[in-house]
Amino acid sequence: MLPSLPFTGIPAADEALRAPVREFLRTTLVNVPPEVRARSWMGFDARFSRQIAERHWLGLSQFVVDLGSPGITITPIRDLAGDTHFSEIVFDDVRVPDDALIGAEGGGWEQVNAELAFERSGPERILSSIVLVDEWLEWLRGRADGGIAPPTESMAALGRIASRLALLRQMSIAVTGKLADGVSPVTEAALVKDLGTALEQEIPDVIARLLGAEPDIEPPARLLRTLNFVARMAPSYSLRGGTREVLRGIIARALGLR
Repeated sequence: MLPSLPFTGIPAADEALRAPVREFLRTTLVNVPPEVRARSWMGFDARFSRQIAERHWLGLSQFVVDLGSPGITITPIRDLAGDTHFSEIVFDDVRVPDDALIGAEGGGWEQVNAELAFERSGPERILSSIVLVDEWLEWLRGRADGGIAPPTESMAALGRIASRLALLRQMSIAVTGKLADGVSPVTEAALVKDLGTALEQEIPDVIARLLGAEPDIEPPARLLRTLNFVARMAPSYSLRGGTREVLRGIIARALGLR
């Protein structure tokens, strides 16, 4: 049997918010369709959320949390490759000091969006499969040194990969330059990540297909182990830092297509 719930009154300070909140909703949501209002209440309308945060009623904030604090439980999440890059973290009545706040109170959403430009455009967004390329290239060179010319299809594929990497590198550097100048190139960073992860995911598929095209030649074990690992991790490349659908939505909005 559930315990009884005692009657609890609303604190006077909170009661005093009724009038300004009602006035805010009356003026802000006038003529707004109900389906849009529903999205606003769920927090998906960034402009609406910012307006609330400006009044210090509600809003997302960022904190630095000491994971050794009492009440924190960390459960590693093992991925397909057996690694634990992410964890489930449960906070049970965890308190943080005032100086743990990052930036402005209620400004967490804008801060996170600004930070994503760094995450989406860095070299780690285009080089996740580069170790596999290095191993494959080393094997092709070894065959050439032994008098066995690499297949034409392999050399053509290598050229396509190298040319795309060179372009993506220059794009990444250009975005870094904007960040260094204090600009927030959200759209450009999304473009780098979308193109970069597409290449990262294609690389293991291309190399596996080319190795399979020569069934009578056994590649080095270290190349196969690297291919096995990268192939299992590749699906995650387009998830971290924003899914492909999210990135293309950002790009489309900047181009005026949505």
